[in-house]
Amino acid sequence: MKIYNTMTQKKEEFKPVQEGKVSIYACGPTVYNFFHIGNARPFIVFDVLRRYFEYRGYDVTFVQNFTDIDDKMINRANEEGITVAKLAKRFIKEYYTDADALGIKRATYSPLATHHIEDIISTIEKLIENGHAYEAGGDVYYSVKSFEDYGKLSGQDIEKLESGARITPGEQKREPLDFALWKAQKPNEPAWKSPWGMGRPGWHIECSAMSNKILGETFDIHGGGQDLIFPHHENEIAQSEGASGKPFVNYWMHNGYINIDNQKMSKSLGNFFTVREISEEFDLKVVRLFMLSAHYRSPVNFARDLIEQSKHGFARLQNAYENMVESINNGLDKDMDTDEQEFCNGLDKYRQAFIDAMDDDLNTADALGAIYEMVRAINTFLSSQRSKQAAQLCLDIMLELCEVLGIDVRIEQELSAEVIELVKRRQEVRAAKDWAAADAIRDELKALGYVVEDTPNGPKVKSI
Repeated sequence: MKIYNTMTQKKEEFKPVQEGKVSIYACGPTVYNFFHIGNARPFIVFDVLRRYFEYRGYDVTFVQNFTDIDDKMINRANEEGITVAKLAKRFIKEYYTDADALGIKRATYSPLATHHIEDIISTIEKLIENGHAYEAGGDVYYSVKSFEDYGKLSGQDIEKLESGARITPGEQKREPLDFALWKAQKPNEPAWKSPWGMGRPGWHIECSAMSNKILGETFDIHGGGQDLIFPHHENEIAQSEGASGKPFVNYWMHNGYINIDNQKMSKSLGNFFTVREISEEFDLKVVRLFMLSAHYRSPVNFARDLIEQSKHGFARLQNAYENMVESINNGLDKDMDTDEQEFCNGLDKYRQAFIDAMDDDLNTADALGAIYEMVRAINTFLSSQRSKQAAQLCLDIMLELCEVLGIDVRIEQELSAEVIELVKRRQEVRAAKDWAAADAIRDELKALGYVVEDTPNGPKVKSI
């Protein structure tokens, strides 16, 4: 597999730190509100990355954190008159509601910053000891000039950054570019004991401390949105490598931005949408398919007409699923004949096209193309009655590939005994060419909320 490494700005063959294992850290949400549609993209992208490595037989450790202490958290908790911890608990629960609906698997580890205060303090102490950080009036700052490679991920020029940087009144840092590792307690803020007095961690340090604690000082892949390249991920590198003296991450992956109707998402423009709001209008399974219809590094334009296209694409997959299930239910109880064996063996070419696309820097757009082509061929194949075995093999490979992308096309429909009996009676009267009775039963089914279609493989019942 080849991965585009933001650090080197080129595709590189993936070679894990430890053979047969993959370690991934993906930046998670700050849990002060429902997450927005822009957040959803990296959550989906790195979920697919994790799924694909698992599909290829790797033992994957996937870490996605929750930022449960920062200025936004504190401000909202104070506005509501509740603790930051209570606010975090509420929106972590809401995160899982939306993430589950998007088909995002639970991470191997989901660490909270406030549960790793000791690890954060330990990392800061190492940085002070190594000459990369200093204490100032209860705050601790990272000295950017102490790290020679600062800017290597983002390509930022320190001199240019310095010319535009300023020290905010109240800050006691030595240089404008220095950033906070630990913040001294202010009124109405939660705080923890530290060697520098009561305080709380800065934003950047939590990811360094937690990723190193769980995955080790050097791990395989760190992911997030492009907006995190600078300063967050740049600062993570400075912190982690400044503390350990070792390379932090081998592959950096960043997804492209999301625009809303060709405009940057912004509260001021009124085009800022949470996933919860989107779910009121669109099935989140369709939203997931939409996100995967473009290469993860490309920008995506979130527009209703484009979502409608994905809605049609999802319907194609669901219809194919239904056709395959019907073909299994009404298939011939016999071994596959030569033609069926030849067709089913030929499905491997679609699986290989899917793998080739995913191996090429997680190209989900082309991988989906391979699935659609396969579905088209299967639909044609199953237009005639086939053996149950052949139909089952078609269904198995479709579900196998859709599962890698986290696209759940299964339709769970339990028919009542009354509906099943009506369908059976309709088949009997049709066989007797009693068309009036068949039409009457069809109307009864419609009144119950079902439509029946007659196919070469037998009757197909759908909810209206």
